[in-house]
Amino acid sequence: MNLNTPIKALMVQGTTSDAGKSTLVTGLCRYYQRQSVRVAPFKPQNMSLNIAVTVDGGEIGRAQAVQAIACGLLPHSDMNPVLLKPHTNKSAQVIIQGKVLANQSAQQYHQYKKVAKDAVLSSWQRLCSQYQTIIVEGAGSPAEINLREGDIANMGFAEEVNCPVILIADIDKGGVFAHIVGTLALLSTSEQQRVIGFVINRFRGDMNLLKPGLDWLEAKTGKPVFAVLPYLQDLYLEAEDSLSIRQSNGCENQTFHVVAPHLPGLSNHTDFDPLQLRPDVKVSIVRSPEQISGADLIVLPGSKSVRSDFENLIDQHWAPFILRHLRYGGKLLGICGGFQMLGKQIHDPQGLEGRVGSTQGLGLLDMETTLQQHKILRQVSGSFWEYDSQVQGYEIHMGISSGPALDKPMFRLGNHNDGAISADGQVAGSYLHGLFDLPEACNSLMHWAGYHSQQAIEINAARESGINRLADLLEKHFNFALLNAILRDRFAI
Repeated sequence: MNLNTPIKALMVQGTTSDAGKSTLVTGLCRYYQRQSVRVAPFKPQNMSLNIAVTVDGGEIGRAQAVQAIACGLLPHSDMNPVLLKPHTNKSAQVIIQGKVLANQSAQQYHQYKKVAKDAVLSSWQRLCSQYQTIIVEGAGSPAEINLREGDIANMGFAEEVNCPVILIADIDKGGVFAHIVGTLALLSTSEQQRVIGFVINRFRGDMNLLKPGLDWLEAKTGKPVFAVLPYLQDLYLEAEDSLSIRQSNGCENQTFHVVAPHLPGLSNHTDFDPLQLRPDVKVSIVRSPEQISGADLIVLPGSKSVRSDFENLIDQHWAPFILRHLRYGGKLLGICGGFQMLGKQIHDPQGLEGRVGSTQGLGLLDMETTLQQHKILRQVSGSFWEYDSQVQGYEIHMGISSGPALDKPMFRLGNHNDGAISADGQVAGSYLHGLFDLPEACNSLMHWAGYHSQQAIEINAARESGINRLADLLEKHFNFALLNAILRDRFAI
């Protein structure tokens, strides 16, 4: 292996959650893609409610879809073979190679991991047969002692396939040297040897002041620091696990206020990204309406647990706030689970999301929804019924809605209609995620909501710019020559 030979595999693990694993993997994917390497991303196990629909009709974590884009690829379910979608604090919906398996408790999944491992390895082998280089992302931290047995997300996977590991730590949170040294100390001897070096992320300050600490770290561990990556202001990439802080950007020229309930099971929050990036729009995602003074548009977002989230919405006194908003002429939009909440009833006869039974909705649209075993997963495109503007996105839901409200749909999507708009035009809902992504669709939806500015963001261009910024940063700060030299000497892969 010479310095120009593409690496076979490299895994990025973090000292903590949100250390920058997804971001670094995305940057590495674009870096190698620029070198004309056939590269693909891989995350053995992911836990997220921010999901993408794949080219093979499955679902994976949003971060792996972005990483696929960084590689110039369409997202595929093999890139994230095990996906856990939290249902409660103690259970999750288990997705294996893009398809729903079952709802399992934490204990049940712990026992199932022996089977899940086979799916991880078969997906890994397929990717290895198709691509020159695989960049792997770990989950959380490899030093979670209680989760070490049967691990398929971090070191358990790396040991199984003989994959070298880089450890990334976030210096912006403080305690970066303790994070790195402490993580190493909790690994086995073979796992410690598998870690070939470190990346320090989100640094802002004087490198001369950091240098003594880097020298100490390298002497203490015998491992190099491959890069100290500066803090990137205003970097846009879809967030995997948490709501973006862009909702509180505080721009003085924000003239339109979008408000959404922060539901416990809120999913696919990237639906709001095209609005959050606009300088003229303020987006507030809050738990209680008491936290805001008013709204121009209320959006009920997607939900993993529609009935329990609706009950939470009622408990937090959103219903009177919404009804008052409508009395004063405001607009209300429901997306996927939020669309289902707008109807009269939500039925779960099989207990797919919890207890068997039905829940009364807001009753603002004359329709009912029944949850069913088969999940609808598809990428779609079409037009907005009111304005004939183009729209595209994806559907991912287990509910089927029916009723007179659907006679006035919101979108035409290929050979079927989607959603509903109330007779007075104030209430609308759709199963379509990503409905704000196309600028013309965003402008039309904002026009429907009563705002006529044409400042929509091209979200795909914003994502591409963010990915390229990461690759540019790595080209400047990452010691790839040292990385390749270590891999050549220590790993025959």
